[in-house]
Amino acid sequence: MLDGKTIAFLVAPEGVEQVELTEPWKAVKQAGGTPRLVSTSPGQIQGFNHLDKADTFAVDETVEEASSYDGLVLPGGVANPDFLRTVPEAVRFVRSFFDAGKPVAAICHAPWTLIEADVVRGRTLTSWPSLQTDLRNAGATWVDKEVMICTGGPNTLVTSRKPDDLKAFCQAATEAFA
Repeated sequence: MLDGKTIAFLVAPEGVEQVELTEPWKAVKQAGGTPRLVSTSPGQIQGFNHLDKADTFAVDETVEEASSYDGLVLPGGVANPDFLRTVPEAVRFVRSFFDAGKPVAAICHAPWTLIEADVVRGRTLTSWPSLQTDLRNAGATWVDKEVMICTGGPNTLVTSRKPDDLKAFCQAATEAFA
């Protein structure tokens, strides 16, 4: 299904919700795709289980050296997207997928980075509930659904609310990347 496709997973050096990284990663691999870990710094990133440190993961590329990808996954965690939205290169990297019409999948707090990239205006998406006002203020329509697939823009945008939604999120994301 994803044979020959390479999917970027953009995360900050710390603060990513580990399960929101590892479950979509497994789904991309099981669908025949190649996941690649992209971050703002080389080396390793620190995953978290909510507020507790979990595993570390090796970075494949930094946003500055990132090559061409077929799609983008933005995992959540509160600190992860909050950090990414302060790094201009990361914001440009995210915006480039929308400019190129490539699919993007974002879960939980990850839409904060989409807001910073100014790519949610006119789109319908879901997120962790505390982001709904931010999304509406940025011009998006917010819905409370386990997965929202929005094709009303330059690309397919898949969003979900939380780790409990991962099964539906992973399925919708891999279908969008196909």
